[in-house]
Amino acid sequence: MKLLLRVGFQKHGLLSQLAIATQLPSRFNQKSTLFFLHNSTHNQTIIRSQKQRLSKLSVVKALATEAEAAALKPPSMVKAIRVHQLGGPEVLKWEEVEIGEPGEGEIRVRNRAVGLNFIDVYFRKGVYKAAAMPFTPGMEAVGEVIAVGPGLTGRNVGDLVAYAGNPMGSYAEEQILPANKVVPVPPSIDPIVAASVILKGMTAQFLLRRCFKVEPGHTILVQAAAGGVGSLLCQWANALGATVIGTVSTKEKAAQAKDDGCHHVIIYKDEDFVARVNEITSGKGVDVVYDSVGKDTFEGSLACLKIRGYMVSFGQSSGTPDPVPLSALAPKSLFLTRPTFMQYTTTRDELLETAGEVFANVASGILRVRINHTYPLSQAAQAHADLESRKTSGSVVLLP
Repeated sequence: MKLLLRVGFQKHGLLSQLAIATQLPSRFNQKSTLFFLHNSTHNQTIIRSQKQRLSKLSVVKALATEAEAAALKPPSMVKAIRVHQLGGPEVLKWEEVEIGEPGEGEIRVRNRAVGLNFIDVYFRKGVYKAAAMPFTPGMEAVGEVIAVGPGLTGRNVGDLVAYAGNPMGSYAEEQILPANKVVPVPPSIDPIVAASVILKGMTAQFLLRRCFKVEPGHTILVQAAAGGVGSLLCQWANALGATVIGTVSTKEKAAQAKDDGCHHVIIYKDEDFVARVNEITSGKGVDVVYDSVGKDTFEGSLACLKIRGYMVSFGQSSGTPDPVPLSALAPKSLFLTRPTFMQYTTTRDELLETAGEVFANVASGILRVRINHTYPLSQAAQAHADLESRKTSGSVVLLP
């Protein structure tokens, strides 16, 4: 009888086994009954194992189905400014572009405001080389997180974030960004204000606090004092206790520079700024010059420096300066540097510290952001034309 049971269990499924068992004569002894119960328990274990395997297969199949659905999902299209060839403002084209979903370590952001900077002009003209053609310009934006990449923590849908610098591509309704390149925007700061100040403000921070550390008693010269960065440099340097001299192109900009904390304003079209700086400083010169103009002012800026003065060239709106021989620095033992924002925010800690100080100064009123001009993002070409022709002052913001 024991042999019959073993054959039954091996030859049939569990239901068949139970059927065989119920048809067996009732004269089984105790040992046979125990054997049947033991093998029933064993088969229940087999059933549970089979159910678990089926459950896992169902999950795998579901994931595969989702992956297939995602692959078949039509690409998401958004509007963006594209540059297909280098040149004037007219090469900025308003087009539809495809945007994917964020990958590991990435977020997808719907931009609320995009900052316009002269570096965008440099890339459009080819002074700085874009990684590929065509490309979307823009190095500064504030937006809302609308999707988060797999496994990412510390960023949530709905967060308001700002970014400045790489990767280029902020002239778009939406963009994919590395999560470690964005910073949170304090609730007290309007998104348009944040977009207008994040790159320019962080540039002012590293220029004043780390490139050359401005302290009480220093005298500084700011070329293009009414521009986006220049305006912030004047305000911040004044708050640090420096004597601020600024150059501008018009009387209207002179009034703004004065309001921004310039102690002396020079309209360079009306007077020689080198002679005027020499007069203001009683022939001593200034401790540091912050020059974003480039070719038109470079030699004059060097001439304005005192012995062991610092020439900080951080832009070239008028063109690339002529080469400077080392011998030109020797008469006054001058220092010359050409810093870039990205080299001063290479680590996550540097980025957060720099942005944090900017937002804190905006919140406290040390920095008053002048948003004198806004344009629809689709009209970026007009904004570029106005910026290059010096029709703008303060910050310029593009609105998607």
